[in-house]
Amino acid sequence: METKRCPYCAEEIRVEAVRCRFCRSRLTSFDTDRWHRNQPDARLGGVAAALARALALPVTGVRIAFLALSLYHLYGVLLYAGLWLVIPKRPGGESLLERLMRWGLEAAARLSGRPSGRSGPPSVMES
Repeated sequence: METKRCPYCAEEIRVEAVRCRFCRSRLTSFDTDRWHRNQPDARLGGVAAALARALALPVTGVRIAFLALSLYHLYGVLLYAGLWLVIPKRPGGESLLERLMRWGLEAAARLSGRPSGRSGPPSVMES
């Protein structure tokens, strides 16, 4: 097992660690490769797992936070739905919001008489 030193507390930690197990400092910046909903521990839509993986937080804690926010004026449901639109399904893929925006721009181009590529709305099942 390879180790490195934590830059904050100088303790020996594993090379692949994203948080120091001693001082709990975050060792990496926001990793866009982890920002997708197709996670192994995904349940409903994969939003909590994606958020937990990208921010190096426990998935259970993120799920509890969504539940608590849902009990308080349904903010959790709104936040979950918004993140579901924004977070892509696969690494490096387009989010549903990006596909909807592209489809809208192509529809506007067709209405104005300009040529466009693809037609039809994006399928929700593609997300």
